[in-house]
Amino acid sequence: MSTKVKNIVKPFVKWAGGKGQLLKVFENFYPAELANDKIKKYIEPFVGGGAVLFDILQSYDIEQAYIFDINSDLINAYLAIKNDVNRLIEYLEQKEKEYIKLDFENRKNYYYQIRNKFNAYKLEANSNSNKNIERAGHFIFLNKTCFNGLYRVNSEGLFNVPMGDYKNPKICDEENLSALSELLQKVEIFNLDYRESLAYADERTLMYFDPPYRPLNTTSSFTSYTKSDFTDSDQIELARFYSEIKKTGAYLMLSNSDPKNVRVTDTFLDDLYNEHYINTVQARRTINSKADKRGFINELLVTSYDINGGQNEIYQVL
Repeated sequence: MSTKVKNIVKPFVKWAGGKGQLLKVFENFYPAELANDKIKKYIEPFVGGGAVLFDILQSYDIEQAYIFDINSDLINAYLAIKNDVNRLIEYLEQKEKEYIKLDFENRKNYYYQIRNKFNAYKLEANSNSNKNIERAGHFIFLNKTCFNGLYRVNSEGLFNVPMGDYKNPKICDEENLSALSELLQKVEIFNLDYRESLAYADERTLMYFDPPYRPLNTTSSFTSYTKSDFTDSDQIELARFYSEIKKTGAYLMLSNSDPKNVRVTDTFLDDLYNEHYINTVQARRTINSKADKRGFINELLVTSYDINGGQNEIYQVL
């Protein structure tokens, strides 16, 4: 039987909607088969920053994992860490040394030069190319030095977050990147749509879905990870896929915002997932331009298996 160990590896980027704060809560929702070593495969169709991925891989006896995301720069960074971490570390170390010694105005010029270069070129097909290592380095550099660690692109797919004001940002975390590279050796990494994950699911699989959340209101939909938004039609299609992939026998878990935070009569997601088990988690909203807007909100956690005897229990992150 698997036993919980102390986590060492952590996400290499800050990601809006990242699940680091919820890991202890999620332990209450993992199927018993995970701890009993009956689950040997893990799949994340929307990997993002990978907090749940790293927690699962370090805590349970998973033999193979598969991650997907349509954000090509995010996936390029994962591939660079997995396949060529030493060159990536060397590049990031150089950027950190150059950046830290500058005063504010020169840091600003340095940041926007990197951002402009990042927005000016395309990824190469060969993920091991020098150009793609450089782009992965720029991706991580921008995440570590931009305002609030927010990844956001405009309708043209250009990264448009301004510089943050950090005195000594940790741009190159060599120890974490090296440990992460070792952990990723058992992970297959795909720059593909979530639907492609169906081919890898079976009855010995745990799948965790963390899609772009349904906006709580019209002003909260700033978290664009790609130039294409995730609309209500996309949410409906995802719910259909969730029901379809359940037929493989895989154990499924999905997070989303609770529309009832804004309007108690809005049962959009409850209706979409009414054939599954829905629980409520009170999570702290961590990314907002105003600190006083980062309070607790309800999130929905949907599972394909019963945890609480069919009852919707509320868990709060302390």
